[in-house]
Amino acid sequence: MPLDKKSYSLTEAIIKIQQFCVYQDRCHKEVVEKLQNMNMIPDAIDVIVTKLIEDNFLNEERFSKSFARGKFRIKKWGRLRIVRELKFRNISKYNIDIALKEIEENEYLKTLDELAEKRANAVKETNPLKRKKKIADYLLYRGWESHLVYEKINELVK
Repeated sequence: MPLDKKSYSLTEAIIKIQQFCVYQDRCHKEVVEKLQNMNMIPDAIDVIVTKLIEDNFLNEERFSKSFARGKFRIKKWGRLRIVRELKFRNISKYNIDIALKEIEENEYLKTLDELAEKRANAVKETNPLKRKKKIADYLLYRGWESHLVYEKINELVK
């Protein structure tokens, strides 16, 4: 064990990790990693995570909903990117499906329109095929569904 790492009692660790969870919604994976970095033993991690769930500091459904809303509204991510990031955080399919219901369909399509138009105006390429590819790459990277992306690009670039 490195000498510069502080050791925590169970009570100290619970208080510290509660503050960590209060600051913003967290998923189980983030909390477990934080506890491992605090040099907590696996048995203590299990006890702490259970306590956090019982006291509603840790709630994966709430986390996945706020994650999906935030990434869509602030970062303008599409559903595919949100799903990929939630899976990376070991969120269940059930919670991912609930999280995606937080995004209204008309708001989703409106955001895609705005994002595609903004990108189309920013791309200086004159060749229509290269222009379409640059816009498509940008939108696909952000996790928008390919059929929506290509439909939108064909409207924008003639």
